[in-house]
Amino acid sequence: MSKKAVVLIVDDTRLNIQTMAHILKNEYIIKIAHNGTRAVELATQDPTPDLILLDVEMPDVNGYDVCRLLREDSETANIPIIFVTGKDSIEEEGYGLSLGAVDYITKPIHPSIVKARVKTHVTLKRQYDLLKEIAVHDQLTGLYNRHYLSDVLASKVAHAMRHDDPLSIIIIDIDHFKSINDTYGHIVGDEVLREIGGLIRQKARQEDIAARFGGEEFILVLDSCTLEDAKIKAEGLRKEIEKYYPQGLDVTASFGVIQFHQGIESVTHLLDLADQALYKAKKEGRNRVIVSLK
Repeated sequence: MSKKAVVLIVDDTRLNIQTMAHILKNEYIIKIAHNGTRAVELATQDPTPDLILLDVEMPDVNGYDVCRLLREDSETANIPIIFVTGKDSIEEEGYGLSLGAVDYITKPIHPSIVKARVKTHVTLKRQYDLLKEIAVHDQLTGLYNRHYLSDVLASKVAHAMRHDDPLSIIIIDIDHFKSINDTYGHIVGDEVLREIGGLIRQKARQEDIAARFGGEEFILVLDSCTLEDAKIKAEGLRKEIEKYYPQGLDVTASFGVIQFHQGIESVTHLLDLADQALYKAKKEGRNRVIVSLK
C-alpha cells in the first residue's frame, strides 16, 4: 500500500481536472481519466485508486453508468466514489447515492469542501482495508488464517470438480514444537512459527494459498498441481526447513500430501485425509513426506 493514497479524477473538462488535481496533489497520488471508459480501465490498474472523484455528465459513458460498472465488478466494488457535478437537485443527489456513491460534491468546486470530503472517505477506505486484511490473516505469521482457508478451499474444490483441474494440498506440522516452547519459552516459539511461516510464504507460488491452520500446523493449497508435483514441492520444503535453523534451533517438519479427486466427499474429508497422511509421517519418525493414496 502506498504511503500516499491514490485519487482518480474523472472529468471530460480539462480545467476541472486541473483544478481538482491542484487542490489535492500535495497530499495524494493523482490519476486522471478524461472519459468514463478510461476511468473503468484505470480503476483496476496499479496503483489502484483509494477514491474516485467522478463527473456525472460525460460524452461516452456518463458518471452514473461508470459507477454502476464499478460496483458490479468485485475488483472495484469497494472503491469509494464521490460524484462531482453541476446537478444540484436533491433527486440527482439521491439517485447518485442510491447507485453506491459515498458522497456528492456540487460545482462550482470549493477547495476546502473537496479536501475535507476526500480526506474523510480516504481515511474510511484505508480503515476498511486494514480491517479486511486483519480479518483474513494470521496476526503472528502474516499468512492467511484458518477462517479464510476454509472459504477459499471450498471455492477451489468446487472449481476443481467443475473443470477437472488438479488441486493438491500440503499439510505441514513442526516436529516436537511443544518441546521448543517448554525449553525456550513461548516468545522463542512464536519467533520459530513466524520464521517458518515466512519460509513457507517465500517458497509458495503467487497462485498458491499459504495459511496457518492452527498451532504449529500450516497448509499450502496448490492450484493446477498434481500429486507428484505436490510431493516434489513438499520434499523440497522439508529440506529447506531442515537446514533453516530458525532462532538457531534444529527444527524439522512432517508433511501430509493429497490431491483432490472425485471420491473425496467434502473439504472436511479432504483435510481429514491429508491429516491422516501427516499423522503417518509423524508415526514413522517425523521429518518426512507421506502422500495420501486414499
